[in-house]
Amino acid sequence: MSDFLTFLGRLHPIVVHLPIGFLLLAVLLDLAAWRARFHYLRQAVPFVLFVGFLSAVVACLFGYLLSLTGDYDEVLLNRHKVSGIALAVGAGILLYIRIRINTFSPRIFSGLLIGMTALIIYSGHQGGNLTHGSDYLSLQTLHQEEREKPVSASAALLFEDVVHPILKQKCGQCHGPGKKKGELSLASHAELMEGGKSGPAVVPGKLAESELFRRITLDPAHKEFMPTDGKTPLTADETNLIAYWIAQAQAETAKSMEVLEANDTLLMQVASVLGLDKGPAGLPTLGNTNEYGHIPETLDIALVEALRNKGLNVRLNLQKPVVLDVTLPDHSGLKAEDFREELLRVGNHVVWLNLSDNNFKDEDLAFLKDLPNLEKLRLENNPLTDRIADYLENMPYLEALNLNATAVTAAGISKLRKNPKLERIYKEFLFGH
Repeated sequence: MSDFLTFLGRLHPIVVHLPIGFLLLAVLLDLAAWRARFHYLRQAVPFVLFVGFLSAVVACLFGYLLSLTGDYDEVLLNRHKVSGIALAVGAGILLYIRIRINTFSPRIFSGLLIGMTALIIYSGHQGGNLTHGSDYLSLQTLHQEEREKPVSASAALLFEDVVHPILKQKCGQCHGPGKKKGELSLASHAELMEGGKSGPAVVPGKLAESELFRRITLDPAHKEFMPTDGKTPLTADETNLIAYWIAQAQAETAKSMEVLEANDTLLMQVASVLGLDKGPAGLPTLGNTNEYGHIPETLDIALVEALRNKGLNVRLNLQKPVVLDVTLPDHSGLKAEDFREELLRVGNHVVWLNLSDNNFKDEDLAFLKDLPNLEKLRLENNPLTDRIADYLENMPYLEALNLNATAVTAAGISKLRKNPKLERIYKEFLFGH
């Protein structure tokens, strides 16, 4: 029953538009009826007012249920609640006057309808304050300048350009000026560092003690997982960048990726999150397209969709030739045999591949040798051994390989080093070189 009532409460933002529409329609019909040619419209006002009144009552009930599910700013909530109830009551009174009091002055009635319009605007504005923050219509917001997009991943400021926009986009609706769920606001660095009722949201240098990081890395089915209510979760790249900001950048501001000496993997993640280096077709590029003469220029999109249907994320990185970036979500539960055939069908186009954190063993990944154009490969957090080198040592274009949190030893790394093209092998702490 509690879940059902919560569901009804979340319908408030939808239902609330019904009384607004009908009550404003009643005002327009009444005002138009003052002209002789539209006098007949006045007879429709009672019915429209009735529907507006009824839907306003329903919206108030749903709004009350919604107010019980989150930590809203008390002042803003009370203003919205009182004005909404007043609007419903006012609509009911006007309906009664129109139906029962035949001697009531039409001019005064029209004036009251116009006054109801002002109440609609005020109540709607308070609802906007709750949803978007109390400054969403301020002059400061109108004159506020958006941060310019950094020209490169290395020039990006980790908090200002990357972490804060991620948090505002994915979590800001529940943790902003109007609604501070758990008494936590992400509106600014200072407010984020203040934390909420669960304690510090971020502890510089300590991921394990940072409640924010714990929440965004929980199982999505967990009741404390963030973001909640079925909102779009953070991607693996977004989560890793937040982790890097907390652990390596000490949760500071004004630190560029260049100053932090971020490795290539992190720079790739920043470029992906920010959508940098757009090509003429609006698609990210991986470098000089002259380097990809060995990749076919066309690809049947049905093959890409087949791979996506298997649960893998496929991004088109370059349009001509067709260059793909493929990621298997962490803890997907898929076995290699579940998607191997579909991946090999587009194998000549796969340049970036991420199979990290999926419990793959060496023999599961034997098919990697049949992906001839791989340049960057992530296999971290898998139970791999030195045998993986047998499948990768002769790959002609492989430049970067992440083997963090695997059982690969120095012997395996030494074998991989025989591949002259392989410039970077990551086999230390998550953020090391």
